[in-house]
Amino acid sequence: MKKSLLYMNLAVFLWGFTGVLGRAITLSALSLVWWRVALTAVLLALILTFTQSWTRIRGKDAFRVGAVGVLMAVHWVAFYGSIKLANASVALICLSTASVFVALLAPLARQARFNIGEVLLGLLALGGVFLIYRTQMHFGEGILWGVVAAILSAVFTVLNKPLAMRYPPRSVVFWEMAAGVVLLSGILLLFPEMQGNNSSFWPQQAAFAPGESLVDFLAKPNDWLWLLCLSLFCTVWAQNLALRALKSLSSFTTTLLVNMEPLYGMALAFFFFHEASELTLGFYLGVGLILLSTLLQMARVSRSARVG
Repeated sequence: MKKSLLYMNLAVFLWGFTGVLGRAITLSALSLVWWRVALTAVLLALILTFTQSWTRIRGKDAFRVGAVGVLMAVHWVAFYGSIKLANASVALICLSTASVFVALLAPLARQARFNIGEVLLGLLALGGVFLIYRTQMHFGEGILWGVVAAILSAVFTVLNKPLAMRYPPRSVVFWEMAAGVVLLSGILLLFPEMQGNNSSFWPQQAAFAPGESLVDFLAKPNDWLWLLCLSLFCTVWAQNLALRALKSLSSFTTTLLVNMEPLYGMALAFFFFHEASELTLGFYLGVGLILLSTLLQMARVSRSARVG
């Protein structure tokens, strides 16, 4: 059990680095995500080949995997767009509301009744996002993209659940990454002006800034290093640690630990980019409401587990 807790904490800590790396990489959000999904797909293909653990996915499940991969890729574009337009702290806090949207969307997928308690907690969390928006208006567009990322995260989480029950996770993630590569490659081919980075004559905070040439899309030397870290450590390795931990951890413990990701990410952003100086008291009050909704939800789940 102690080893599993260590694995899960390390995985969540690595996921917390995604926001910091997203701000450090100079590529536009679209180009950044293309490289992330492409490198992750290549690394997983090598792992699956080496371990001889390829699994074929057919029929409706293949379509579902492709759809989830597309949603995941668009989610990452929105998330990194939020970082470029605001900062890592704002993007991570907005993303932490994904569990709220899961609570709202899951009953629709199951054709079940809504849980009034979860809806009220969801409204509390959304109130926190609104407070952040009102007090950080200069980050308004970044906050909106962060909420879009959270909604998309909730959608593909709900769709992913039955797939994770039927197929090995690594195979599912590989085909999802492959679908993401196809989507983003099509966009970049149709709209080549969306390649490039945000470090030339476009504003530094631009999220989807067009580039001047293919050289921009290929990234700078430092970007290659951060992209490899993002794919190898924050995606492939972190996922492997999480899968090993899930074998002995309860869903409640796992959810509680994953909810630490925004806090890890904010602490790292404060350390590396001194983002605390960019935020106001209203931001922290909004964060408090979001964290309160999360803690209350965890208490409800814990109480239900003891009763059951």
